[in-house]
Amino acid sequence: MFDSVDRVVIELGNQGYVCDQRIATVVFLAQKLGKPVLIEGPAGVGKTELAKVVATALDRKLIRLQCYEGLDEAKSLYEWEYSKQLLYTQLLKDHVSEAMAGAKNLAEAADRVAAQESVFFSERFIVARPLMQAITSEVPVLLLIDEVDKSDPEFEAFLLEILSDFQVTVPELGTIKAVQIPLVMLTSNDARELSDALKRRCLHLWIDYPSEELELRILDQKVPEIDKRLAQDLVSLMHKIRNLDLKKVPSISETLDWARALLALNASELDEKMVTDTLNVILKYEGDINKTQKALSKLLSEKAAKAAGSDAQTVESPAPASPQKKGVLH
Repeated sequence: MFDSVDRVVIELGNQGYVCDQRIATVVFLAQKLGKPVLIEGPAGVGKTELAKVVATALDRKLIRLQCYEGLDEAKSLYEWEYSKQLLYTQLLKDHVSEAMAGAKNLAEAADRVAAQESVFFSERFIVARPLMQAITSEVPVLLLIDEVDKSDPEFEAFLLEILSDFQVTVPELGTIKAVQIPLVMLTSNDARELSDALKRRCLHLWIDYPSEELELRILDQKVPEIDKRLAQDLVSLMHKIRNLDLKKVPSISETLDWARALLALNASELDEKMVTDTLNVILKYEGDINKTQKALSKLLSEKAAKAAGSDAQTVESPAPASPQKKGVLH
């Protein structure tokens, strides 16, 4: 259990997750109040990762439900194990015959079969899916309902009982309440508007692209071997790229991929050629790459013009004793 917001920051930091006070406060309150957390934001900013590190920090098992269009109750909650039911029926054939013995007509035989339904529709024959696993777990777990915005609105409505009362209803068995209240985190890439009913049951957390300072800290945590100057150039350029009108804006995970790619190429600085050769690491559409290359060329032209003007002004001035080498962005 986290005993303070500061402890959340420390414990998540120990798991390699750099978070600010705002994120830590929501995580602390979710645990303290027993409320689900709806985490929204662009793809790749660390929403799923947050759930993973919180589970590790709290020493809880992570149960993950990946949402998609068409996800239904059978795939998320439970389904009956029909093959096992059939096997039991074969093994118990003699006892079934005894139960049917003496039936005067088909209707009476059907009634006798119906009286035994509870034997075959019991927990013995249920295959528990993620939601059922979280509800029936004997130990506290963290339930991650990932990318809930990809599910259908009907499934979103189905989740309300779990999010508000931590219970599920199985028609043949009745209502099953949580043995241990799970810590629930839902993520959404904001692909569609979620219902007010779902939002009302959750604490809300929006995670946006990090500031340059925070992204540098993340890069230092995840890729500590990268040169500090190169890391600054990389993060600075990444923020410029994110301001472009792209189809797929690069995320934090792509920043880390880019840093590791530069290390693999033994790059010591981000020059124009290196950026051009490695843009496909962070951009996933050819149109985005072309647009970024044009923006980069324009940036370099402006830089060259600025440098030429600066040189003209400093003809009569002494040059700096030891000018610092700067990357393509400066």
